Amino acid sequence: MAIDQDLLKYYAKLADDFPPLTSSDAASRRARFSEIAARYAPPRPAGLAVRELELPLAGRTLRARMYQPTDATGRLPLMVFFHGGGWVVGDLDTHDNAIARLAVDTGMAVCSVDYRLAPEFPYPAPTDDAIDAVMWLAEHRARLGFTLNTLSVGGDSAGAHLATVAARQANTKVPGLVNAQLLIYPVVSPDMATESYTRVSSGPGLTPSDMAYFWQAFLGQTPSPEDTCVNPMAAAPVRQPADAVVVLAGNDPLHDEGRDYARYLDQHGGQVELIDAHDMTHGFARLQAESPAARAWMLQAAQAFKKILKA
Repeated sequence: MAIDQDLLKYYAKLADDFPPLTSSDAASRRARFSEIAARYAPPRPAGLAVRELELPLAGRTLRARMYQPTDATGRLPLMVFFHGGGWVVGDLDTHDNAIARLAVDTGMAVCSVDYRLAPEFPYPAPTDDAIDAVMWLAEHRARLGFTLNTLSVGGDSAGAHLATVAARQANTKVPGLVNAQLLIYPVVSPDMATESYTRVSSGPGLTPSDMAYFWQAFLGQTPSPEDTCVNPMAAAPVRQPADAVVVLAGNDPLHDEGRDYARYLDQHGGQVELIDAHDMTHGFARLQAESPAARAWMLQAAQAFKKILKA
């Protein structure tokens, strides 16, 4: 599929400013990802209150960042968000602008959670962090000033994987606790066998070889093929899935598994809005300042999510 011209200009600029890595270890990947994010970071949108938090979970404390629109009245609904980066790279800062925009666009409070990263902390550490963070924030919603009427999760790429796993596990423990999920080009299956892995084989953006590295780093050891905390489609859900907006990028190896996961959620009773951003590449939610088309797609996703929450 044709790629948005503004994104192509961004990737050309990126190639000039940041030559390919000579080492592919986790530390090098993290440093490059952070440097790129800092180099091209636009200012946060106006109209936000931002505060740093620490989530005291069992045996560890996770950093988090809360974004709240300042023009909202009453108790806001809360979304718990997990950043992408293949479970290996990324942090609160690399995704700061994208999540700030999301809070403004949805009129919600969005809490970005900085979970432990592989390969130092392989599976199940990132999923445990996501599940426990959602449960902790759900328990403390009233004290933090948010409504008890709704709770949602969100994430991009590997963060969307963590979000949907956390929603599933939270709703197994407390039926109906999480009632909506925003899944932006989600990672779903370690098989990497869909047609889009062949169709989108060399970038720009995420490549199949990147995903092979990320899955290996994340899994560490081979889990059961029935483990839905690794592959959410491995078995039918115990509870009806939370309603979802699933956002795909047309030029993305993950495109087809995201589409298949939207169908899976629909088949098991979840209300699903599928947004197929045909001219986008993986990672476009972080590139809204580079591409008006990317900005328009994310505004569409925010509006769709607001409708799901109202429903």
